[in-house]
Amino acid sequence: MERRLAAILAADVVGYSRLMEQDEAGTLAALLERRKSILAPLVALYKGRIIKLMGDGVLIEFPSAVNAVQCAVELQQKMAETNIGLEEDRAIMLRVGINLGDVAVEGDDLYGDGVNLAARLEGIAEPGTVYISGTVYDQVKGKLKFEYEELGSQRLKNIAEPVRTYRIVSTPARVMGTRKTTDKPSLAVLAFTNMSGDPEQEYFSDGVTEDIITELSRFRSLFVIARNSSFQYRDKAVDVRRVARELGVQYVIEGSVRRASGNVRITAQLIDAATGNHLWVERYDRPLNDIFAVQDEVVHKVTARLEGRLATRIAEQARRKPTHSMTAYEHVLRGRELTGLLDGVGAEPALRRAIELDPGYAQAYAWLSWALVIRFFRDPRPELLGEALFHARQAVAIDDTDGLCHCLLANTHVFHREFDAARVHFERALSLNPVDVLTIAHRCHWLFRIGRHDEALDGLDDVLLRDPFPPSWYWEVRAMTLLAARQYQQSIEATGRMSNLQSYNHALLAACHAQLGQMNEARAEAVEALRLHPSFTIGWIMMSEPFKNLADAEPMVTGMRKAGLPE
Repeated sequence: MERRLAAILAADVVGYSRLMEQDEAGTLAALLERRKSILAPLVALYKGRIIKLMGDGVLIEFPSAVNAVQCAVELQQKMAETNIGLEEDRAIMLRVGINLGDVAVEGDDLYGDGVNLAARLEGIAEPGTVYISGTVYDQVKGKLKFEYEELGSQRLKNIAEPVRTYRIVSTPARVMGTRKTTDKPSLAVLAFTNMSGDPEQEYFSDGVTEDIITELSRFRSLFVIARNSSFQYRDKAVDVRRVARELGVQYVIEGSVRRASGNVRITAQLIDAATGNHLWVERYDRPLNDIFAVQDEVVHKVTARLEGRLATRIAEQARRKPTHSMTAYEHVLRGRELTGLLDGVGAEPALRRAIELDPGYAQAYAWLSWALVIRFFRDPRPELLGEALFHARQAVAIDDTDGLCHCLLANTHVFHREFDAARVHFERALSLNPVDVLTIAHRCHWLFRIGRHDEALDGLDDVLLRDPFPPSWYWEVRAMTLLAARQYQQSIEATGRMSNLQSYNHALLAACHAQLGQMNEARAEAVEALRLHPSFTIGWIMMSEPFKNLADAEPMVTGMRKAGLPE
């Protein structure tokens, strides 16, 4: 009988019998869909082979332990993402075990202790986790940027000798549903509920929540989940314990905002997710112009509760009001929301109006500079960048202690190809707020532009720790970096995470497929790019794309040419 060394991944569905009893047809349909949309593409991506599919499980062979672990981690991540919004008893979760060992081959099937050990590891794994044997750990340590918890030697059923066992406890694309990713007090601020009875006021309650997240994120002693991930639960019935488990946090803040007749009522509560106990509950009834004082109090009380020694410093740092004009603040909230959707044209009027109302409002200038840069993406006219740089410099001149202003000034310098100036302001931004996700992500974009691809990808991995559900443009930055690093298949995968593809994204996909020799796919993407933007040319792209070294643009340009895009 033929024998060979193989990495075996075993996975099964947690609570399969219960799920089938509750809804057999729905469970089978959900499993079929996830096998088709998640499992099969991942197995193909990591060069695996499905040995056996059972009703509640699967056995997969991989040519290397590294491939098996990468596939398992991404499988758990994607499974967790599909569970968002489901009731806890309807969520489909997996246990995964991986072993590297000698197997016996008979036709398309595999046998032996190498297979059995993977299945036994899967049997003791916690829901949502990946357990690996010592032989796998010896192969992957130092090669993958994951963390491992040593579980000692485990006695497994029908396995003669104890087996060294490890659990993957954190990954760049963090596996949700496992343990917390940091020893710091960790929390998520859920989107405050808009209680005003007017859906148009949701931007206001969102803005208040986002500002509280930003202020809490300034403190290195706290680990705060980014806005985009915590807002995934907006307008859903929230089980605090499930939210905490999925985001990997110990505490959750939730609340509501009601505004009427020039007044605002904000309620907020801090919950210990493990027990469900309310550590602190407060209600504020204030004139609308006191909104910043209310935000200060929320920040102060939460951090004082979690980290008492920070209270004095937090109180001091929270005193500074960004503006004295409530109307200007509302316009900035509207503009900020639209820039998050990469709608620079829509954001401009609100931000210009904010500046008219308060010419000393630093963040209004900063966000206007970003809106103008977004316009430059679609219309690469130098005067747009010139105006963006003017407003970004004005923001920093008004408030040199605002990290966001330095971040968006640095970003504007990137598009001016002033890479050293960008570095200075990114360093300043991170010194003011070292854990701000927006700043870290924009800095990764700068690292990509100056050719430091590995550092950019490492930084983007760090962003995913704090924001498991980042905005769509994050995946665009990742895709561009992977393309420049000649990791074409991974770039295609990253682009696939984007919610709305523009002509530029289709052009990048065309380049990647062409570089992989997949010419039918490349031509189809090129056709779509030209359909969305009939005047699209490679020269137009190079006008708006700032590369410090043109050699870093070579994989993109060559790929687009191969795909048939016009010069």
